[in-house]
Amino acid sequence: MIRVQVPFVRFLAVSAPLLLATGLLAQGDAAAPRKRSTIADVFAYENAGLIGYLIIVMSIVAVALIIENFMTIKREKLAPPDLIGELEALFDAENFQEAVELCEQEKNYLTNCVGAGLSKLGHSFETMQVSLREMQTEESVKLFQKIGWLSLLSAIAPMMGLFGTVSGMFVTFGTIADAGGSVSPATLAGGIKMALITTIFGLSVAIPVGVSFFYLRNRVIKTSTEINAISEDLFERFRGK
Repeated sequence: MIRVQVPFVRFLAVSAPLLLATGLLAQGDAAAPRKRSTIADVFAYENAGLIGYLIIVMSIVAVALIIENFMTIKREKLAPPDLIGELEALFDAENFQEAVELCEQEKNYLTNCVGAGLSKLGHSFETMQVSLREMQTEESVKLFQKIGWLSLLSAIAPMMGLFGTVSGMFVTFGTIADAGGSVSPATLAGGIKMALITTIFGLSVAIPVGVSFFYLRNRVIKTSTEINAISEDLFERFRGK
């Protein structure tokens, strides 16, 4: 029995200090403040401030607008191929009343233009062409107005970042003035962080949104030109009548 207990006692004598040291280290780690990650530090309210969070909201709105415009501003949506074939068949058969009804049922860029031209049916070709082109201009303007919000956001975002930069420097110099000129770098870190983070946020929004706007603008120009050509080709049969 004694032979069984002695090794056990020796084990306790050796392991107890190790367990005690491990527990003290664990307590020390738990008591030490947990360091925040870089991303969490960037998005912390005391660093980004109200201006930084406003820029974040602008970025969410910009992403939603970009996705919506990429999904809707394309020829398949504004002038479906099957609808073009159906209109051509109705024009060839001179079923203009059915074409008018189809344009009223299917509302898009193409049908709005064709419907405007057919509204002047019975007038001269020049009158129909004027009505058609006026609607083409109106539809193009609608598309440009739709993507114009992206241009506005890409222009405002860096200005908001600059506003945050100025606000951060104001906080920094205010801290220096309150301390009488002798302050530690850690005391100035808050205002400098705000200045840098808001600048980064503003540029991070402005650059991709600006690129998306120019891409979508070119898509609007290309798509509207193609649809205008299709609608005008439909009304060429009225020339000379």
